[in-house]
Amino acid sequence: MKNKIFMYLFIFTLLILLFQFVNSKNIYDDSNAKVANTKEQIARYKDSMSQLKEKNFELSLFSLENNDASITYLEREGLDYKTMIPLINDKLHDLNDYKGEEHPLIPYASMNGGKLLINTVKILNHQWIIADYTDGQISGELLIKYEFNNKSELNFKLLESFIYPLN
Repeated sequence: MKNKIFMYLFIFTLLILLFQFVNSKNIYDDSNAKVANTKEQIARYKDSMSQLKEKNFELSLFSLENNDASITYLEREGLDYKTMIPLINDKLHDLNDYKGEEHPLIPYASMNGGKLLINTVKILNHQWIIADYTDGQISGELLIKYEFNNKSELNFKLLESFIYPLN
């Protein structure tokens, strides 16, 4: 009888060990799969980050903040580009508050009776700005020259403009 009890205990212990081994192997394989999946995701994210960095660099090429020659020119003129950027943006957006039907810079009339408004402004260098405009129906872009008279008064001059054709 004593031998049977030891045999049953041995078989039971063997079954528990077998269960533990299979369970541990499944957990180990699952964690390895998760690690491999995580490594693949990290590689994809690193690739995406490098593409975004490259795209960001390309987008920043034509920008006053990254144009050393323009910054040097403005500093020689006694102007601080960091304070100029918000000032120029504000002045251009202030032009959206006009009376009548003609915008001071946009040479087109609204087609739906609304106002043509300047939306996005990109300051290219110490002289030029690109801006887009819309009235909700039509849209286009402007190339604007700007200058500071006597380092205090900001003047805009429209160089080129176009309107996108309606679909």
